[in-house]
Amino acid sequence: MGIRITGTGLFHPQEVITNEELVESLNAYVELFNSENAEKIEAGELTARRGSSAEFIEKASGVQQRYVIEKSGVLNPERLRPYLKERSNDELSIQAEWGVIAAKQAMENAGVTAEDIDVVILACSNMQRAYPAVAIEIQTALGIQGYAYDMNVACSAATFGLKQAYDAVKTGARRVLLVNVEITSGHTDYRSRDCHFIFGDVATASIIEETDSKTGFEIVDTHLFTQFSNNIRNNFGFLNRSEDAIIDDKLFRQDGRKVFKEVCPLVAKIITTQLEKNGIQPSNVKRFWLHQANASMNELILKLVVGKQIAEADPALVPIILNEFANTSSAGVIIALHRTADQVNDGEYGVLCSFGAGYSVGSILVQKYVV
Repeated sequence: MGIRITGTGLFHPQEVITNEELVESLNAYVELFNSENAEKIEAGELTARRGSSAEFIEKASGVQQRYVIEKSGVLNPERLRPYLKERSNDELSIQAEWGVIAAKQAMENAGVTAEDIDVVILACSNMQRAYPAVAIEIQTALGIQGYAYDMNVACSAATFGLKQAYDAVKTGARRVLLVNVEITSGHTDYRSRDCHFIFGDVATASIIEETDSKTGFEIVDTHLFTQFSNNIRNNFGFLNRSEDAIIDDKLFRQDGRKVFKEVCPLVAKIITTQLEKNGIQPSNVKRFWLHQANASMNELILKLVVGKQIAEADPALVPIILNEFANTSSAGVIIALHRTADQVNDGEYGVLCSFGAGYSVGSILVQKYVV
């Protein structure tokens, strides 16, 4: 008997924003801002905003498009955020609605029903509200008994959530439903040349259970690591109102160059150490499902783990889905697994590794079993 990921689910909204559309919107905003603030810019009181290009975005990140909950508001240079209607307390929240859709697909793929699940975990970067937990709302909407809770470890939330699911099953839970809902367009600063293109909206779900009679990815080992850094930060919080803060300024921020320089070797070291501990050569890992933040980061991490020659000869070792989805925070590793699980054969190994604000790194070593 082993604890396995036996089913995954994926949901994304229908609306798509291409790099070209996003750049057109940003450049219109930049022109408007610079025109309205020409005197202050001339006097040195403000810095002129900079426009961008679709070519720059793809070269810098590998992103070509992203799914969003609502695109007209994002692309309106006088708004630059989605148009969303607040729902009443009697309606299912947006985050719970998406979670339910992804969960039903994962449950179907795992061959389980609500009656078979004891725990629901919603693990993601940003919760729609403080309380009650959205995970409990998802649990109730699906008719699941037991308990549920929300957790946040930024972009590492899915792998940290897998560790919590593993521990819950190990201590008696029959099955865990892990949900990752990332409506990132709500916290993206579409005024910023450096980060307006990074994120996309999506929901994923996974079923984790102990079994020897189902096809799935058995969790062989887990490694979690955190180290405080301000290089990725979002200051939005419940104290802002009492601080008389400018809420519109409490958005995602990062120093991308520092993140790249510091995180890539850290992630590579953690993966390498984990493989060594389990007596597995990097060349025996069929797929590395890494956090989908930046294609160049994943390429460098792969080179550091398996060597430049192998990495360049077989780039498929690190599946890339961010060209279609952009950075979907916690959900990226699950999307990569969901899309390419059939590329791993019986007995072969894979690594799910996510990394992000904190810094936080979660690495999950798995082995495929086909029943």
